[in-house]
This record gives sequence, C-alpha cells and structure tokens, in this order.
Amino acid sequence: MGFFDFFKKENKETYDQGLEKSKQSIFEKLTRAVAGRDTVDDEVLDQLEETLITSDVGVETTLRIIERIEDRVARDKYVGTSELNRILREEITKLLQENEREELEGFTLRSDCKRPYIIMVVGVNGVGKTTTIGKLAYQFKEAGNKVVLGAADTFRAAAIDQLQIWGDRVGVPVVKQQMGSDPASVAFDTVNHALKEQADVVIIDTAGRLHNKVGLMNELGKIRKVIAKVTPDATVEVLLVLDGSTGQNAFEQAKQFAAVTDVSALAITKLDGTAKGGVVIGISDQLKTPVRYIGLGEGMKDLQVFNNKAFVESLF
Repeated sequence: MGFFDFFKKENKETYDQGLEKSKQSIFEKLTRAVAGRDTVDDEVLDQLEETLITSDVGVETTLRIIERIEDRVARDKYVGTSELNRILREEITKLLQENEREELEGFTLRSDCKRPYIIMVVGVNGVGKTTTIGKLAYQFKEAGNKVVLGAADTFRAAAIDQLQIWGDRVGVPVVKQQMGSDPASVAFDTVNHALKEQADVVIIDTAGRLHNKVGLMNELGKIRKVIAKVTPDATVEVLLVLDGSTGQNAFEQAKQFAAVTDVSALAITKLDGTAKGGVVIGISDQLKTPVRYIGLGEGMKDLQVFNNKAFVESLF
C-alpha cells in the first residue's frame, strides 16, 4: 500500500491547515527572494539561503539544500525563478527520503512486523509527550490494533496519572506501579501483559528529564534489556518527541537525547501554532533519523503519520 492509498482528502487538508503559519511565512520570504528576477543567480541563492535559515531549517541542512540547487542550476544551464519552487520541493523531498523507513503503513502494522510492536517514548517534560502517547494509542486502536500503555515515567506521580487519564479516554489498559518504582520493572510488567493479552502495540512512557544524562542513559538501557529478555525478537522503536514551536531549541534537545540513547524515530508536535515548520527538515537531516509523526492540531486525529512529499508540498 502506498502513501496516497490511505492519505485521504481530509488528511491533506489537515496538513495544509496545520502548516498554514509556516507556509505563509516561507511563501512571503521566497516571494521577496525572487522579486524582479528572471533567473536563479547567486543573489537569488543568497536570498534563498537566508529564507531557509530564518525558517528554522538550520545552517548545515540549508547549505546542503543550496548546494543541491546549485548543482541543478549548473546542470540545467538555465533555470528561471518560476521553476525555483518546484526544484526546491524536489530536492528537500529527496533529502527527507534518505532517512525513510517502512515499518508502518499509516497506523497499520506491516504483515512482517513481529507483535507486539514496542514504542519507547522519550522526550523532556512539556513537549507534549503524554498527549502524543494518548493520540498514538487512539490512532493505533482505530486502525484495528490491540494497544497496551506502560507508565514507566515513575519520576513524577503526575506522569502516571496523566497517562491513566489518556488510557481511560482512549479505552486501552495502562500498566503502572507506584511513583518511584523501577521503570524497568514497569516495562517488564507491561510487555508481559501485552504478550498475555496478545496485544499488537505497546507504548511505554519514560522519564522526561535530561538533567542527569548518565542516569537517563542507564535507565533507558535497563528498559531495553528487559524488553529484549521478555521478547528477544520484538521490533522496538525509540520515539523522541520534540516541540516544533521551539525551533532550534528542539534541535538541541534532539542532539542531547541522541547522545544518550539510540533514537530511531521522531515525533514533532505543535506545528500548527508556529511558523517554524522548517525545523522538521533540519532535525531529520542532521540526526539522520526519520520523522514518524507530526502534530498538526489538538484533535485526536491531528497527530499525522509523516509523509515527506505531502509535508513539502504543503510547506512550499
């Protein structure tokens, strides 16, 4: 099944509406960059570079994109400014495609994906981690999967309570212990419960802190070892949740988490309320990690499976 087999009209509209602020900002900057010019020359490229950097794409990724466009201009001999937007979309899409992986088709597990599919969710407090877990649980359940949640963020009592609220709202079980319990023990109970109930998807919340990197690294490492002991062949995704509205701060958080654990996928939230949508491109490129989900609104269905082509088409 390809992307456009399940990417319905309402999903396309969600992308367009959710990225409206970023799209408008970039459109205005691109319009100024090419105003009064017919060909893509050095000055236009300089303006384009400034547009991408100020749109939170990031310096290194911007330079990669500019280099690709320079190669296209040199190869095609003559490129009018009217073609610049199309070339920009094509090159950014290719950049994002370099980090793609295909474990999922929408919120449906591939037939060759071993059950349960386990998602360890990491990220600092305040980025929308628990809300993202709730929305993931809803979407996976709606797609016909049996879902179990694990409250392994035992550092804060509020984290356990918030996850239980989402579990009740969505109608999925939450495996939990008391505040201060060993997170690996919670993960052990969660995976065992999932195996007993023949669940398809397990989503485990983890501590939302980075002030003690060694402690966090050890904690996440223990959880991984416990999962491997209970179900050695399971597919385990380490999903890092980032707040897209913080722009380059999100990128710094991503680098810090990547330094302490093997982040395998990204969920970037709160893109509907910001003009910093370009950060999605930079983070994925710099971490060489696929963006799995993006948050484009408050509704349950506004957490969208990320598709690079639809994202770039909407953003540019």
